[in-house]
Amino acid sequence: MSPVEQKSFRLKRPDFADVPESRRRNMSAIRPRHTKPEHIVRQLLHRLGYRFRLHRKDLPGHPDIVFPGRWKVIFVHGCFWHRHGCGNSVLPRTRREWWEAKLHRNVERDEAALAGLRKLGWSPLVIWECEIGDKEALAQVLHKHLGPPGSRTV
Repeated sequence: MSPVEQKSFRLKRPDFADVPESRRRNMSAIRPRHTKPEHIVRQLLHRLGYRFRLHRKDLPGHPDIVFPGRWKVIFVHGCFWHRHGCGNSVLPRTRREWWEAKLHRNVERDEAALAGLRKLGWSPLVIWECEIGDKEALAQVLHKHLGPPGSRTV
C-alpha cells in the first residue's frame, strides 16, 4: 500500500472524552512489542534449544521472532487485536463501527505481511495468544514449523 493510500485509509480518531480514565490508562499501556505472550513463546523456544532474532524491521510486518538461517518467522498475535475469532476477540460495545474498521485494518495488514513474506521466500507461522496456555502442544507446533534445534533446514 502506498503512503498516499495509507494516509487516506486512516480513521479519524475519536475524542475518547467519555471513556473512563482507568480504561484509557489500561489501553495506553498495551504495547506492540515485547508482550507477555511473546515473552512466553521466546522463553519456550530458548528452552527447546532454538536461537533467533527479534523484530526485523526490513521484513514485511516486522515479525516478532525471526530465524534467518531457516527462513522462518513467527508472529505472536493477540486474539483481540488481530481478530482470531475465539472468545478473546469480542468487539467492545461502545464505538463498535470505529473498532470494526480499526481491527479490520489490522487483519488486512496481517494478510499483506504474510503474503509479502511468502513472496520473499520466508515461511511464516502465526501463534495466537489463546494457544500459548498449552506448552506441550505449542512446543510440537514450533518443532514442526522449525525442524530440529541447531539445524538450518530451509
